[in-house]
Amino acid sequence: MNEEAIPSAHTNETADSILTDRQGHPISDNQNVRTVGSRGPTTLENYHFIEKITHFDRERIPERVVHARGAGAHGVFEAYGTVGDQPPSAYTRAKLFQEKGKQTPVFVRFSTVIHGGHSPETLRDPRGFAVKFYTEDGNWDLVGNNLKIFFIRDPLKFPDMVHAFKPDPITNAQSMERFFDFISMSPEATHMITFLFSPWGIPANYRQMQGSGVNTYKWVNKDGEGVLVKYHWEPLKQGIKNLLQRDANEIQSTAFNHATLDLYLAIERGDYPEWELCVQIMSDGEHPELDFDPLDPTKLWPADQFPFLPVGKMTLNRNPEDYFAEVEQASFGTGVLVDGLDFSDDKLLQGRTFSYSDTQRHRVGANYLQLPINAPKSRVATNQSGGQMQYRVDRAPGQNPHINYEPSSLGGLQEAPRCGKEHEPRYDARLVREKLDRPNDFKQAGDTYRAFEEWERDELVANLSNALATCTSGIRSRLIGYLTEADSEYGKRVSEGIAAAASKLQADGADRHPAVKKAEQLGHGADPY
Repeated sequence: MNEEAIPSAHTNETADSILTDRQGHPISDNQNVRTVGSRGPTTLENYHFIEKITHFDRERIPERVVHARGAGAHGVFEAYGTVGDQPPSAYTRAKLFQEKGKQTPVFVRFSTVIHGGHSPETLRDPRGFAVKFYTEDGNWDLVGNNLKIFFIRDPLKFPDMVHAFKPDPITNAQSMERFFDFISMSPEATHMITFLFSPWGIPANYRQMQGSGVNTYKWVNKDGEGVLVKYHWEPLKQGIKNLLQRDANEIQSTAFNHATLDLYLAIERGDYPEWELCVQIMSDGEHPELDFDPLDPTKLWPADQFPFLPVGKMTLNRNPEDYFAEVEQASFGTGVLVDGLDFSDDKLLQGRTFSYSDTQRHRVGANYLQLPINAPKSRVATNQSGGQMQYRVDRAPGQNPHINYEPSSLGGLQEAPRCGKEHEPRYDARLVREKLDRPNDFKQAGDTYRAFEEWERDELVANLSNALATCTSGIRSRLIGYLTEADSEYGKRVSEGIAAAASKLQADGADRHPAVKKAEQLGHGADPY
């Protein structure tokens, strides 16, 4: 059959469906580059090919250092109009909480923390739970995890922590010895690993896990009065489910996108996941009556003293139209607050607040907030301009375009009126490099261990034992010491578990990783072809 006899693929198509390049030029041949003769060579003036391939070369923005593997969805937050039995205005002037039934659009990105962009979603790891509220006063980002605490309390340790958890710079393989080397030198992490190596370290999926702001924030009312606040997302109709290690292994053997697919398919079939946003509130101050500092992110606030107060419900009801444009380019920062919400003096929070937005400017670009997924729904008018990939100027209607500074008497932008009295905490202390004076690194870890059900304790002990069996005796000794400080039974069981796991490793050949050896043993021979 000759080419003339082949029907055009565009015969029944409208002009709107014709392929073009970014310049709007219709493309009549998207199959063949332009060459000297049919066999080449290719000439440099292949504009369509060069535009197409150079964009392809750049279509992956730099992967996040942490939280690279993620899934997301759109939804709505509906306020209850109360905080416990009090009106929200008693604690905060943030508008999104004030009226019963008030709805605010949201976008949520779930993620794993340490592993890469295409890693299995069954790996033991904290899960990110980041919510972008598109409020009438601009965006609010509530950036948290599924677990309510963290490994460290000082941001100076964060790069080292991530380096220890990431692959070895020589082998490019992650190592439990490197992981626990750092943990064994950081006793404040004892509480976090008690959660992480229990079933809570592998949520069944993103829909059936809790979320938490982790850090301590503040709410501020119209009088400028502040209270300390912790945020918690509690699943409603879908409940909470976690996986045992053997369950995760079974799932991973056939699929490594299960959590992303679970979220997408649930929303597609109309089974919209829901979470209730609860807050714990504490008066602003040091609270010497507690055996921990309320600003310490390695600690839980006891719910019997500081009850969970529901303030609203979030429903995720729409999947992204394009993963890259929405989920991958979604950019969050702990410093993105609206009036009535404020920072506490939590050191880790303040370190994150610089780091997160700086990361987005590096990863996505100086104008990342002009992307639709990141742009607020409210009006934007700034004196910022320029930078890579700017595609509009944030001018107000009637603004003098010659004036890109403030203050000005020539028609520039003006400062907004205050919505309430400024919150002005008072400080009178030396400038020091010191840790919090109530570290109490082990008590809550012991409380958590004893609060687990027996099957959860069994799983925790087995997971820790198997991981620590690959570590040096010094690392094991330090960890067992911490666990014993938390609970004597906890330390004893892990010590015995390490001994048993280490013996098995020795019998199997300690010089080689079990998976490496197994792959060689199970491999089937083949002749070359």
